[in-house]
Amino acid sequence: MKTKSFILSVFCTLSALAVGTLFTACCNKQKCQQGELTIATETIAIDASKDAIADQAYTDYLAPIKASMDEKMETVLGHAPEAMYVDTFECPMLNWAADALLEAAQKVCPKKVDIALLNRGGTRCNWAAGDITLGHVFKMMPFDNKMVVVTLKGQDIIDLFTFLAKGSAQGIAGMKAKFVNRELAELTIAGKPVDPNATYRVATNSYLAKGKDGMEALARDPKPWDSGLLIRDIYIEAVRKQGTVRAAIDGRMVIQK
Repeated sequence: MKTKSFILSVFCTLSALAVGTLFTACCNKQKCQQGELTIATETIAIDASKDAIADQAYTDYLAPIKASMDEKMETVLGHAPEAMYVDTFECPMLNWAADALLEAAQKVCPKKVDIALLNRGGTRCNWAAGDITLGHVFKMMPFDNKMVVVTLKGQDIIDLFTFLAKGSAQGIAGMKAKFVNRELAELTIAGKPVDPNATYRVATNSYLAKGKDGMEALARDPKPWDSGLLIRDIYIEAVRKQGTVRAAIDGRMVIQK
């Protein structure tokens, strides 16, 4: 009953606000027509003092579930001798994540996968040196994006990296890119310059495969191959398998400004 009362209260409040806003808009419109405009604002803080409205029965119901999840998140998967950090230039975390993705794609995809590409914005935290827990992986990759493989022409990849040259480093594996003064200077796959007419397969996430983050070239494949695997699960398995997690800065993405 508390929950229903709360919902009814919120509905009534929103209805009153809507009527008040409409009335104010009409009044302001009239004032505008007369050459006058008055706007009044008020800041309403939302803080812990509002916790009193919580439904205690629901909070009590969730408490053991939260405790169980917190315990699972403390499960140790592996260890990092050195910090795994995200940077705007080539960095250990992006290199490690891209390598893990490419390795997984090459294992499960029925066709050859050439490279892997991940967005820096999708990698949400650093890992300090020490134990890597399940919670660390969830914080680093909180999204339920899946691994997909897109098939592109070399020119599509050139177009993509011409765009990426304008920004910061991304996670790549199986290739090297060099940007100079925000322009694409070099681009190789398996040690060879990208052939504009050749066909390449790119492992990435389901978000980027839709052309998000400005990576429109990735969406030129209308039917990406969907592995059905969550990117996060791929990372979890990679940490467990490796035990000791390391990643070197090896010059795969050079940015000169």
